[in-house]
Amino acid sequence: MEQLDDLDRQIVAALQVNGRASWTDIAGVVGTSVTTVARRAQQLLADGIVRITTLTRLQQGGDGDLFLVRVSCAAGQQLATAAALADRQDVRFLAVLTGEHDLIVEVQIPNGAGLHALLVEELQSIPWVRDSVADLVLHTYKIGQDWSRQLLGSASVLSEPRTLHLCEDSHLDELDGRIVALLHENGRASFQSLAKQLGVNESTVRRRCEALFRQGCVETVTLVPAAALGYEAEVLLFVSVEPSKLEAVAARLSEHRGVRFVAALLGQYSLVCEVIMPTTADLYRFVTGSLGRIDGVRSWQANVEALTVKRGFVVVPWAQAALAKARNTAAGSTD
Repeated sequence: MEQLDDLDRQIVAALQVNGRASWTDIAGVVGTSVTTVARRAQQLLADGIVRITTLTRLQQGGDGDLFLVRVSCAAGQQLATAAALADRQDVRFLAVLTGEHDLIVEVQIPNGAGLHALLVEELQSIPWVRDSVADLVLHTYKIGQDWSRQLLGSASVLSEPRTLHLCEDSHLDELDGRIVALLHENGRASFQSLAKQLGVNESTVRRRCEALFRQGCVETVTLVPAAALGYEAEVLLFVSVEPSKLEAVAARLSEHRGVRFVAALLGQYSLVCEVIMPTTADLYRFVTGSLGRIDGVRSWQANVEALTVKRGFVVVPWAQAALAKARNTAAGSTD
């Protein structure tokens, strides 16, 4: 993937702080004109390098159970399997991995729904799936969106989205739900365009949106491939921890900006940790100087993320071409 220049990287990093920040505010942070920021950012969005979406508490894992499923595929069928899984509405995160397993799939199972249908009937019905291992996510300690913030000198002028609070789905009425659905497709949609699509007054949409963001019912997330920002290492670490020190280890890992995701698992490993580092040398320093020195860490297994396919229930645009090719190849083989 072609890397972005320094200015584009700074614009993307600003959007990761706040995906709905005005071009004027971003221009002030990165030190260029509003026209330049608007032109470059809109080009990044049009080219599918950046995708801005909005997630509710449910989409961040607030209700139901989350399972991390590691999947092994038939040789050469990783992308075909990923394409079949990407279409599922209950898949929040999906990536192609190196290592013992070929795919990692984060699935949200609603309260009261059975896991058997997914793991035994549906997953195994995909012809290229050879086996799978499912771990229950017991607790999520961190979901970080600002791992690229070090590319910015300062972003204090940008209003960061509030942490999601524990509201129930019933907190959102029918109009709120329609607004959120449109923002999920385009996290930067203007109040005017939302009002036009919904057939309501712009002032109503503005008031509803401001309340949703202010109260923490929704959060804007900016998706971008790490490689485009010059980051070489994107890795999932499955960590074995002494049970009595689980909370302390998770807290230490969560302190690192390069750690995007930390969660406790019920399975072979105690924690899963997603790490993004600028270089392989930085990753080496992290595992030897940070992870390896945390009291309570016993061992870990590492998997490089070769391709992110889905994040936040969104199929990322930079994976679309590979998925389309895999679907066409699979369709041709069945003719």
